Amino acid sequence: MFNRRPMGKYHIQVCTCTPCWLRDSDSILKTVCDVTNCTVGSNSADNLFSISEVECLGACANAPMMQVNDDYYEDLTPEITTSIIKGLMKGERPPPGPQNCNRYAAEPITGLTSLTSEVPDRSFRVRPDL
Repeated sequence: MFNRRPMGKYHIQVCTCTPCWLRDSDSILKTVCDVTNCTVGSNSADNLFSISEVECLGACANAPMMQVNDDYYEDLTPEITTSIIKGLMKGERPPPGPQNCNRYAAEPITGLTSLTSEVPDRSFRVRPDL
């Protein structure tokens, strides 16, 4: 809940809760450690990165995921994770959200399965006296 030591410029939190773990968050955590040359609970030599292993960042439908400062990166693979970290090393801000598919937020990868009809107009089933 509280950081009791100085953190790096980029605080990377990798979710290892069950949904992320089942989607191979171990490889994401290993990639983060390898690319930043840092271990969990410590800072990189240049103080650019600090890494934490956390439980449930709340985007289970898009597992595995990590949080970098205030940004969520979801649907990760080791290759995507590497490119995000290398972007951070260059001072860039990679676009947050789902990374390896064309979905919006937590929609299913296969596309919508419900709420697929057009939205009715505002007067739909509204009493006339309102």
